[in-house]
Amino acid sequence: MDQSNDSLALSIEQKTKKGCERKMLTDKIVKGIFFFLASLCIIIVLVTLGYLICSGIQPFFKEYPDGEKLDVGYFFTGIKWEAGNYGVFWIFVNTLYLTLLSMVISIPLSVLTALCITRIAPKPIGELLNAVVTVLAGIPSVIIGVFGVGFICPMVRDFGNFFGIQTAGGKSGLSAIIVLALMSLPTITSMSVTALKAVDKKMILASLALGASPTQTNFKIVLTDAQSGIFAGIILGIGRSLGEATAIQMVTGAISGPEFNIFENTATITTVMLKGIGEATIGSLNYEARFSAGLILMLIIIITNLGLNAIRDAIYRKRNGIVKPSRKAKRKEAKA
Repeated sequence: MDQSNDSLALSIEQKTKKGCERKMLTDKIVKGIFFFLASLCIIIVLVTLGYLICSGIQPFFKEYPDGEKLDVGYFFTGIKWEAGNYGVFWIFVNTLYLTLLSMVISIPLSVLTALCITRIAPKPIGELLNAVVTVLAGIPSVIIGVFGVGFICPMVRDFGNFFGIQTAGGKSGLSAIIVLALMSLPTITSMSVTALKAVDKKMILASLALGASPTQTNFKIVLTDAQSGIFAGIILGIGRSLGEATAIQMVTGAISGPEFNIFENTATITTVMLKGIGEATIGSLNYEARFSAGLILMLIIIITNLGLNAIRDAIYRKRNGIVKPSRKAKRKEAKA
């Protein structure tokens, strides 16, 4: 009898051991797959950045068969982008101010829309609005561009005609601003909705219990607590606005120099990169200078993201009374 029990116990132990070994093997395989996919993503990003950096720097040192050479000084200070003279300074300024003005429209509209979806509108209406925002986020940029040409440009043209302002048929900086705001709105709204839903319900109930009105609670408690997630959405929205090309090319017209009148044609770094690239000869300065412009755009996006993240962290530390340790304190802590 004892021998039978021992055999049964041994059999159970062996089965348990085999089951554990299978689970451990499965776990290792899954971890390996995830590690491979993560490594693949990193490699793709690094290869893309490496290629863009090499291709962007090359025109500054290369002499082309027709005797052309990219003038470094003019490239960084020039006011026109045209054959033989490739300057990005004022186009860089155009890009920043169009993006800034579009954010003035899209940020308040996005945050208030997210607040309406999560805190104000009845649940069915909130879900409907959220679905609309999700659909808008998935619309291709070329469709937004067609909408801009067919609806926004005529609207801007009629608005200008009403006040006696020439608008080049509606293809203008104002049209670009509206299109950029429209394209960044779903990104910022979606991130803001996620951040607002994550706010602790106890904080909201405590605010209401202390006599604050729903409006005061929404703006002073909910938005304040969700500001980190909202900032993340703003960063993504700005990144999309800075990198948009197709839709903006369709509504801005053609211009090679600076233009701060929002009712006139304008240009951004992405539009000058896109314009005429099909006709440019591969290996020519006209073709390779676009990689240099792309490198500048990448640096702008990286610096903007780092700056906004620093501002977000500073606001968070100030709100929570967190003092950032100095370098000296960090060194002492590391030694300890």
